Amino acid sequence: MHDPIAELIDCWKADPGSTYNTWFLWDQRIKNFRSIRRGIAQVVVDIRAGTFGNAYRGSSLETVVGSVAEQRQIFKGADHAFLWKPKLRIPDIYENTRNQNAFADLLHACDHCNCAQDVVAAIRRIDAIGIKGLGPAVANLLYFIHPTLVAPFNTAIVKGFNAVAGGGVKLGRWDHYLSMREGLLRLNEQYRLKLSNDLGAIAGLMFDVGAGRYAAPPAAIDGAAIDLWREDLERVRQESAAMQKELALARESDATHTGVQALLRDLGKALGFDVWIASNDRGRVHGSGLLGDGCMDQLPAMADGGLESVRLIDVVWVDTHTSRVAAAFEVEHTTSIYSGIVRMLDLAWGTPVAEKCALFLVAPDNRRDKVAEQLQRPAFSRVSELGIRYLPYSQLEQHHASMSRFGSSIKPLLEISQRL
Repeated sequence: MHDPIAELIDCWKADPGSTYNTWFLWDQRIKNFRSIRRGIAQVVVDIRAGTFGNAYRGSSLETVVGSVAEQRQIFKGADHAFLWKPKLRIPDIYENTRNQNAFADLLHACDHCNCAQDVVAAIRRIDAIGIKGLGPAVANLLYFIHPTLVAPFNTAIVKGFNAVAGGGVKLGRWDHYLSMREGLLRLNEQYRLKLSNDLGAIAGLMFDVGAGRYAAPPAAIDGAAIDLWREDLERVRQESAAMQKELALARESDATHTGVQALLRDLGKALGFDVWIASNDRGRVHGSGLLGDGCMDQLPAMADGGLESVRLIDVVWVDTHTSRVAAAFEVEHTTSIYSGIVRMLDLAWGTPVAEKCALFLVAPDNRRDKVAEQLQRPAFSRVSELGIRYLPYSQLEQHHASMSRFGSSIKPLLEISQRL
């Protein structure tokens, strides 16, 4: 049976001027993947360190997007979506710290996951935030992290997909991008032997159709294809709506978690300690500043083994005279208590400067039983030796002001917390 799409693919692959031959088979393409991925990781590092800046020009993002834009014709103009447009204030990731950190979270999450489900979940999270001007053009970065899971995105690719698959994808919409991705995956699976696991191949085909180099086979556009696309789009919209609800709950949880960290930060300073805030939380917005404002830039020298884990402990108080850790706090609002306990163990047993420090799990009043249950795990059989204590939110909030005003040590905390 004659298959016009298969015929189109064969013609496209045989054409020396096609994207398949000029870009997809280009011998430098794979080498560029490694450097672009390293550049994306640097963007995350800069944002989390607070050194990214508030402009596109001169930033690490400009460097990496520039590298993408140099990837032959298919990515020409990839930087347009990231250029700062001051009159429109888009994309809103240069002057809005919260949005900037959300963008870093997306890049980091995709760089540290290996399955399509996690990548799509990360995309839905950024979509639910609704950052003005930050749309599916970001997929051109994610493609260089996961070429088998994420397809490139631009006007020509969208036009080509709509022509070949009978879709109605629009630019600038993440839900439309995700529906297009599903359609491309389906087409790619159908013609896998002629294409590649790398979605750059089928995206290149769509690009050449959308750019007018080839006409789409008329027979490919039918009612069934349009219905299938609409089903994809509706499913994506429903899943995005569910993600938006989850994100709203997560924001509320994050705000509470950050607020408790800020209480512990301010209390530690009032008692005369140097304070460390978890490296991945330092850039969180709190009040009129950042959570890490006025806190330590680095922890005291520790054994290398658990240092990376220890840097993620929510709040650490350090004696200003001896540089020894006096107390450490893990705030467990809704997250797994397990990981917090592991970080406490790394601190207590892997770092000589933390010998005899006080360890606190800070959690809502109704999570005490959950905290105690986790501590009874066989893996934590030696935890009792550390004397980890449970500090309820209510006690911290009730006594915070008086301890800040009259306290001079961690003794009051020991009195309002409970040994577990």
